[in-house]
Amino acid sequence: MLCLRAIRPFSSRVFHFRPFSFEPLISQMNNCTDEEQIFGLIEKNKSLLSEKQVGCALSMLWQFQKQKTSSVKNVDCIRNHPQFLTLCNLATTKMGFMSDSTLVNVLYIIQQFGIEAHDSLVEALVTEAWRRLERFDISVLSKFSSCLADQHLYYSPLMGKIADIVNRNLENIQDLRSLSVLMVSISSLISRRFQEKLVNKAELLFDTMDSSQVNTARRIVQFLRNIKYRYYPLLERCNKVFLSNMNHLDLDSISKILSLYYSLQFHSFEFILMTKKRLTEMIPLFDHPASCVKLFVALGPMAGPEEKKQLKSTILLMSEELTGQQALAVMGAMEEMESRNLRLIKKITSILHKHLDNYKPVELLRITQALIFLHFQSKELFVKLRELLLSYLKVSVIPSEISILVYALSMLPSAHLDEVRMSQIEAVLPQCDLYDLNIFATSVLRCIQYDHVYLNNIPAKQLKVLQKLDHYGHQRLQECKSLNLLWEEVKSLKGDWFADSLLEETVVTLQRLMDEMNYINVAGIASFISRTNYLSTSLLDKIASVVLQQIEKIHPFAILAIILPFSTLNYDPPQRDEFFGTCIQHLNSYLSVLDPLVLVFLGYSLATLQYFPEDLLKAIFNIKFLARLDSQLELIYSSLNMKIQFRLMELNRAVCLECPEYQIPWFHDRFCQQHYNKDFGSMNGAQQQIYKMLAEVLGGINFVKASVLTPYYYTVDFECILDKRRNPLPYGSHNTTLEKLPKIHLESNTQIPGSRLPPGAEKIALEFLDSRAFCRNIPHLKGKSAMKKRHLEILGYHVIQIPHFEWNSMALSTRDARMDYLRERIFGEGKS
Repeated sequence: MLCLRAIRPFSSRVFHFRPFSFEPLISQMNNCTDEEQIFGLIEKNKSLLSEKQVGCALSMLWQFQKQKTSSVKNVDCIRNHPQFLTLCNLATTKMGFMSDSTLVNVLYIIQQFGIEAHDSLVEALVTEAWRRLERFDISVLSKFSSCLADQHLYYSPLMGKIADIVNRNLENIQDLRSLSVLMVSISSLISRRFQEKLVNKAELLFDTMDSSQVNTARRIVQFLRNIKYRYYPLLERCNKVFLSNMNHLDLDSISKILSLYYSLQFHSFEFILMTKKRLTEMIPLFDHPASCVKLFVALGPMAGPEEKKQLKSTILLMSEELTGQQALAVMGAMEEMESRNLRLIKKITSILHKHLDNYKPVELLRITQALIFLHFQSKELFVKLRELLLSYLKVSVIPSEISILVYALSMLPSAHLDEVRMSQIEAVLPQCDLYDLNIFATSVLRCIQYDHVYLNNIPAKQLKVLQKLDHYGHQRLQECKSLNLLWEEVKSLKGDWFADSLLEETVVTLQRLMDEMNYINVAGIASFISRTNYLSTSLLDKIASVVLQQIEKIHPFAILAIILPFSTLNYDPPQRDEFFGTCIQHLNSYLSVLDPLVLVFLGYSLATLQYFPEDLLKAIFNIKFLARLDSQLELIYSSLNMKIQFRLMELNRAVCLECPEYQIPWFHDRFCQQHYNKDFGSMNGAQQQIYKMLAEVLGGINFVKASVLTPYYYTVDFECILDKRRNPLPYGSHNTTLEKLPKIHLESNTQIPGSRLPPGAEKIALEFLDSRAFCRNIPHLKGKSAMKKRHLEILGYHVIQIPHFEWNSMALSTRDARMDYLRERIFGEGKS
């Protein structure tokens, strides 16, 4: 009894200090419902806490934060709490006893709470992790790499060591989730060969992944974006994961995926359609500026008129609360939406103006581009922009940054650079790649144009810089030793300077390195050729050869890019039938999943080459497909929308004229009538000159028609009729003049013209062909002009094409010579 009495006071003291009972401390932490309970336990037990309990306490604190919405998170309060500081001190003293997973988890959580990389605890944890690096398992290694990435240590020796460990152990890695984290973390410093090994490994492990692992799929897409590799097999599989989990994707996830797809230029009609529906459902759910801006940016470009109106109204209501970065995001989305809402533009611009001093050079460029595109005029804002750009330019030494600043300055209304700035450009040229050189050249040419027009002067310094740009551009091309490196620099080059100064040398370099062409880069090279309109038969023959040899490794999504230069430039490779047949066969199993826009472009491109695959045409010309296409046209910007509609019309016309046996109806009358009435323009100077001469050659104004609309809505510059003796026949009264063109008739426009001609008579179509009808480097007729000639002949015309280089040649420098030229082309040799 005395013994029991002696125990009672001791027991009371124990229970006084252990209010949560005898339950182990970790269990007590797991039963806590908020941060204050955790901090209460820490305060009462700080002298007793083990390394496991420190790790558990931090984990629970982070769990509570993750469960909160962004508007109620209290990270600052937690980070500044005295007991959080106690935890940090305990972590410092006990890290040596922590397990590998606890150590890295503590580092991860500490960073999530905003502890800076230079903090002594973070540095100590990173150092301890580096010491243990070789023994980390894959999940711990991936989390540690993510911590380093959060510190922007992408190029550090430590990240290099992690990449080496992954490379050595890649065959044994079976966890795709952990591998995907590592792939993103190390993507900045690995070789092309290692990149391909990682892609292959991810593809191999993909079927082991749970279909609900959206974040793993997103990281794989992010890795492909980081290494600039549009690898369709993996993108397709990731896309299926996103589609199957669409109902669970939040706004953040959708925004990230859309951004990645945009960067990779990967288009998924199904994803966009489902995303639009999902995001539209979210419109009433958000009233916080950050969320509303994110929704505006993601949904705005694809939204319908009502949704756009609602989004703009919401942003306008909360515009006073927007930060500088949010206003910048809204302005970028408005540019993509081609918005002309002046009230919203003014409001967002005023916010941008207020925060202008805080933007980086690349952001100032984005602002300048958006303002110019949206036709917004503000002298005060443009003056401030110019001052800021010049102030950055005065201190900048990085070539890529200088090129951005100069480019932005050249876009402003007064595009002028003084001699000091020109000297600064000149100084960095030896360090520039082709992309930066092209930006500088575009900017300098703009400044030259401004000085010439407004100052009536072209400074010699500008011309000297242009000469140096030419020199360094040619030098860089001549010294290039790798096709892939060259491709990275030239793939996005465009503009007058590149076309006039470097294009020919670029093609020569591509020809020199074309043995390095393979299934990975062949579509990109083909796309470049079609964009430049430069006919290189050796490059196109090599593309065809690579495709025939490696077709099984080429994804069907890449076939359009491969076919395009042959279609655009009107070129048949030596193995024409085998090459196009192989491409078409490779596509057949994908016709039901290809993007509707891609199918239309494919059909049109093949039609210009006189290929009309029945399966492809059946896939396009059916009600179900056309309904899908209409749905997609609602999601894209107006200029692309119109281009697609024209391509479908042109494909419809080609099939009706060249493949009547397919019995595909002509259904574009209304579309063509609307376009004709709106866009049918007057003749240019050369056409007016030819019109007057034709009237003389043929015997009067009533013997020639100008700007004629043919069946199936081709426009012909001039038309005349010759009888069976080759004499001109007069038309009835017609009111076509040089200033005014005929009104369209609304009846069906498919009647073949020859049926109403006298016996033996012939309709002649005369076409003046400007430089756009020919390849850039040689007078070779391009595909679209060749197809038009073919179709006019089917419609019963004898087609006479007058190339600009003949009409403007020295041989036709006199009026009499041109008259003789027209007589010879119309009547035949010896006719006067």
